[in-house]
Amino acid sequence: MTFRIATLATVVVFLLVTGPLGAQAQRAPTVSRVGVLYPGGSAPLSHRMEAFRQGLREFGFVEGTNISIEIHHADGSSDRLASMAAELVRREVRVIATSGDFATRVVQQTTTTIPIVAFTDDLVGAGLVASYARPGGNTTGISILAPELNAKRLQLLKEMSPGIARVAVLWDPATGAAQLKAMEGVSRSLGVQLLILEVRGPNDLDGAFTTARNERAGAVNVLASPLLASFSHKIIDLAANNRLPAIYQWRENAEAGGLMSYGPILLDTWRQTGLLVGKVLRGAKPSDLPIEEPTNFELVINLKTATALGLRVSPSLLSRAERVIQ
Repeated sequence: MTFRIATLATVVVFLLVTGPLGAQAQRAPTVSRVGVLYPGGSAPLSHRMEAFRQGLREFGFVEGTNISIEIHHADGSSDRLASMAAELVRREVRVIATSGDFATRVVQQTTTTIPIVAFTDDLVGAGLVASYARPGGNTTGISILAPELNAKRLQLLKEMSPGIARVAVLWDPATGAAQLKAMEGVSRSLGVQLLILEVRGPNDLDGAFTTARNERAGAVNVLASPLLASFSHKIIDLAANNRLPAIYQWRENAEAGGLMSYGPILLDTWRQTGLLVGKVLRGAKPSDLPIEEPTNFELVINLKTATALGLRVSPSLLSRAERVIQ
């Protein structure tokens, strides 16, 4: 009898001691908020966000389990970015992921303490970080070499349509002038005049293409910009209606009917952004994380669109394409 009482007392003591620990072990993990500030006219497309989430998962962060992702997009008005950045700061997010030079600068002006992971055109050239090796401050990210790549796209347009003498350039002024400057020397060497057309929102597109037609532009170069990318379907339609060869930044634009695209592999860059956010959530300081660049680039040509425009694509150009859409 004495043995049974002692045993029962031992069990009770054990449960009293271990009970709180067991309950603690079953508690839900701490959920970290991650903000995404996107200057496009709509939220980032689902496959882009899925690539972003994949990068996060590689560091053990799963949406709905230990992180939440709050997406804010400008809905075509860059004036809204400042208030949305302030809202993310009030929400005490752990990290803010930004797209584009302008959105990144807005967040930098809003907070100097919350880490920023930027997916931008030219982080160093835009003065957003001190250097590639040691960014300093609270910002790191991926620089997609937009100025250099837009100059390359101009060369590809000339190769696709050798007779062009004037190229309309769709430019989002919020991205700064670096992309325009990079094309100036190349345009002179190609004997091509640039017709710069500012696009600040979707309502500017019809007028831009009317000007391009009236000024006898022979082709269109769509510069890197989250805003322009979010209106890509309308740009593709306008280029087709005006029978203007156009080159874009992303593969998905050629797949949607654009003539051709040249640039980084888009989903790779979104995944890279997610990986960097994961590193920061694990304790890395943005100031110590070197700026990354894309490593893979692809040329995509839509032969169906070329045929509709009456263009003959040279064998040399076709042989360099990573994908040819029949």
